[in-house]
Amino acid sequence: MKQRYLYFNFTILIFATFFLLSSCASKRDIVYFQNSDQIYNSAYRQNDANYMIKIMPNDNLFIRVTSANPEAVAPFNVIQTQSGNIPTGNLDLLGYLVDPKGNINLPLVGEFHVAGLTKAEAIELLQKAISKFVTDAVVNIRILNYKISIFGEVARPGVYTVTDERISIPQAIALAGDLTIFGERHNVQLIRLEKGERKFYYFDLTSPDIFSSPNYYLLQNDVLYVTPNGTKVRSSTSNQNIPLIISITSALLTVAAFLIRFK
Repeated sequence: MKQRYLYFNFTILIFATFFLLSSCASKRDIVYFQNSDQIYNSAYRQNDANYMIKIMPNDNLFIRVTSANPEAVAPFNVIQTQSGNIPTGNLDLLGYLVDPKGNINLPLVGEFHVAGLTKAEAIELLQKAISKFVTDAVVNIRILNYKISIFGEVARPGVYTVTDERISIPQAIALAGDLTIFGERHNVQLIRLEKGERKFYYFDLTSPDIFSSPNYYLLQNDVLYVTPNGTKVRSSTSNQNIPLIISITSALLTVAAFLIRFK
């Protein structure tokens, strides 16, 4: 009888151990940028140097025109400020909205196509046009709606405003508080709107190849989605009943052992 009792206890131990081991993850599934000594520094530097944000349809542009004569450039400034800084408040009301065709319309100078231009190119174009009215005009442009969305298995999912108009994938993930332990690090998804179509890109955060990716820097309105790993998927389906199953099984085995002992 004692042997049978020990057998039942041993069975419970094996079952619990298997459950615990099934939830474990190896180091290669968790650690970021493994084998980083294999990073191609030249490719990373080139990628970093070539990064230039471009204006897109539906962007909201804060255009500030300054001059020695503030009254001369007043028609071009949506909001009048004493300095060149962007004022606080509802930023959506402060800028020029790029229409779906990629155009903006400025007072006096008319319509301009700016979508697809870098900020430097747009500034040069506008400054040349405004110089017909104000010879010493200086143009500055900021993209007010530079926002990225991060959701899925991260600590703080949400929509984040990027004030310096430059953010990389690792920086974005850090902004969202890092991946949870249940985040799939081998398959982070980037969703991007390109020429009116949704494009999907995938990244492996455990590999250093991300540093040389042409999509290393995020663009305005990019979306990052971190999928759940196998452990999270299992826990959301069958594994959610395992604690109950263990409790019932343990109770039944205890009753069985009790009956066998006093049989």
